[in-house]
Amino acid sequence: MDKVSFFSIVKNYKAVFLDSYGVLKNHQGLIEGVVDTIKLIRDEGIELRVLTNDASRSQLQQVQMFEDLGLTGLEEKEIITSGMLARQFLELKIKTGKFAYLGTENSANYIMKNGLTGIPVSDVDIENSSDVAAFVFLDDEGFDWHRDINRTINFLRRNNLPIIVANSDKYYPISRDDVAVAIGGLSRLCESVLNQKFIRFGKPDSQMFMFAYDDINKTGKFDKSEILMVGDTLHTDILGGNKFGLKTLLVLSGNTRSKHAEVKINSTGIIPDYIADSILE
Repeated sequence: MDKVSFFSIVKNYKAVFLDSYGVLKNHQGLIEGVVDTIKLIRDEGIELRVLTNDASRSQLQQVQMFEDLGLTGLEEKEIITSGMLARQFLELKIKTGKFAYLGTENSANYIMKNGLTGIPVSDVDIENSSDVAAFVFLDDEGFDWHRDINRTINFLRRNNLPIIVANSDKYYPISRDDVAVAIGGLSRLCESVLNQKFIRFGKPDSQMFMFAYDDINKTGKFDKSEILMVGDTLHTDILGGNKFGLKTLLVLSGNTRSKHAEVKINSTGIIPDYIADSILE
């Protein structure tokens, strides 16, 4: 598949959904030139949403993070996170009690709602935990991997309760060539050990795309054919966009490298409509 210019493609759409990591920023910070690209999108009158599987920050914290990196002007409503969707689930389904979690206290505080208390799995009394109403995989930081993953397995073996994965990413880049295992990868390990299926939020599942689609249609009229999904990962951004019926553009500035793109597309069968080096030209 021949590469295209992002600028030439995006002008054909009324709305664009952008992944965050690998599209707007990377392990070094904001990708140089992104500020100009966002200005172009706004100047063209194209509706913008940032769709991220990051469950560790609220919308406001995401806006502040981008401002610290040098990208100003994003609005809270323009950022949609998997943590938002996990929070909504808890608000609708779990009314009282505690939820145990793997992750940071900040992540837990964000998805917490009135009537619920978050408790790290390290503090759970495995033998006396009837007041724990749900378990949430939040973040790959904030706990002892060896001790607390084993503790999670043993706690979940003893309890039948909703198990939520707030970030479905298996891994994320930490340098140009290396990655780290994300909480989505850890949750899949636990699924395999327990022989269970957990409730997942974030790309490629449809909830995030549906939320973004419904949100932009509150103030306008957008058909799916008028929306472009842009991401750097086949199994989350592109697969999710394809399943939801959007046009998709794979950028080679993040998880998918140019030299591997064709092989990965052919081996997975996940086919983007377009490929571009980045969103910078």
